[in-house]
This record gives sequence, structure tokens and C-alpha cells, in this order.
Amino acid sequence: MSETDVSVTGNPEEEGIPMTFWDHLEVFRWVLIRIAAALVILVVACFLAMPHIFDTVILGPASSGFFVYRWFAAAGKALPFFPDFSDSSFHADIININVASQFMTHISTSFWMSLVLLFPYIICELWRFVRPALYPAEKKAVGFAFVSGTFMFFLGCAVGYCLIFPFTFRFLAEYQVSQAIANQISLNSYMNNFLGMIFIMGLVFELPLLAWLLSSLGILHREFLQRYRRHAVVVLLVLSAIITPTGDPFSLMLVFMPLYLLYELSVRIVKPAPEES
Repeated sequence: MSETDVSVTGNPEEEGIPMTFWDHLEVFRWVLIRIAAALVILVVACFLAMPHIFDTVILGPASSGFFVYRWFAAAGKALPFFPDFSDSSFHADIININVASQFMTHISTSFWMSLVLLFPYIICELWRFVRPALYPAEKKAVGFAFVSGTFMFFLGCAVGYCLIFPFTFRFLAEYQVSQAIANQISLNSYMNNFLGMIFIMGLVFELPLLAWLLSSLGILHREFLQRYRRHAVVVLLVLSAIITPTGDPFSLMLVFMPLYLLYELSVRIVKPAPEES
């Protein structure tokens, strides 16, 4: 990184203005203020729209009308190895057992959804802050990391919402150790699993970026990933079985394939080991 040429606003036009340590703190303070202001506005908007969002988006996987279930039900008519999603009577009862749970869920879900939606803006503000202090080659590399990291995070969240959580939730919601025991899922349990699985998949999809960063630091090389590919396949299969305890091969492969493709992507973007002189 170059020494200390960062503008107060993060504008590249002011990169030539020398700054002290306290000037940098002032710039960063305004970055945090803008992010906080945007977050508050978005939280209020999500809070007002939350009843509709909750019914159509968050509680979507709890009934047979969920679009993923309809797609797989249609595909199951043509492909016999697909799991059966044709049961139109599926509906999970989400109940509340604590007085303040619904209100606190309303607030917390508004915050987390706002934070996810604001993620690209946060990355943009951080990029504007650090970019003037980077050399041209560093700007290209860090810019790639910011953009690709944001894209992969949202892609992972989408996979978690459309595939991982619906399959896992539907299996567990329909599973009964005894017919005398009816499943009634508490609101807190549903939200913990919903947010947890989606955010975990968002973080898992950052693995290629992590591999690229470790490669840039000289810690990880392509030959290492290639040498232990078979071990990685076994680990990913075990991880997929833990994520989706459904027991059928189709659901297992549905989770395993994205994880394996992430591993192969990491192999492609990681640098080869330097040749010994």
C-alpha cells in the first residue's frame, strides 16, 4: 500500500491530499455514519413491510405452495428418481410459545434482512475508503475480491434458501418417531434454522475467495488441493449428509454438488506452487 494519500470523502479526485492518522479516523467515522444511516432507513422499511415478507418469503418453505416444491413436484412426474413433492397438503404449523417472541422476531428479522440487503453498499463504502491507499495492481486485486465476495455470498444465500433449507426443513417437519406425536415447530426454532442455514451457505460460498487470498499470501498452492481432492470429496460427502439428514441420495447430491463445485473452483483460481530454482 502507498503511504498516506487518502481523501476525506474517499473520492479518487482527492487522492493527492496528504492525511494524518486522525484524518483517516475522521474519514472512517463518516463511512460508519453513512452505513449506519442507510441501515436505519432500511430497517424501518423492512419493519413496515415485514408482515408481507414473512408470509411470502420467510414462511414460504413451510407450505406446499413454495415455488421450489412446485418445480420439483413437476419434475418428479417426468423423472422417477426425484423425491416425491406432489403432496399438496404439506403445511408446517409454526407456533409461538413466548409472549414477546413475535415482536422480537419482527425486529431482529428486519435488522438481519436489512444487513443482507445493505451488504453491497457496505462493501462499496469500504472500497471507497481503502482504494486511494492502494497501488494500481492492488486496486485490481482488492476490487476483484470485494466484487466476487459479494456475488458469492448472495449466491450462497440463494442456494441455502432455495435448496438447503427447504429440503432439510420439510424432511424434519414431516418426520415422526411416533404417530402419536404431532410436530409443531416453535417460531424461534424455525427462525434459528432459517437464518442459520442461509447465512452458513453464504459463508461457505466464500471458500474460493478465501483460497485465493491464501494463495496470494503464498500459504496455499494448487498442488495441495489437487493432492487431497479425494480426501476433500469424503469430507464434503460427510458434511452434506450432516446438512441434509433426509437419507435419500438425491438430496445428498443436491447439497454435495455445490460444495464440490466450490472446491473445484478453488483449485482453478489458486496459484501453482513456485518452481524451485
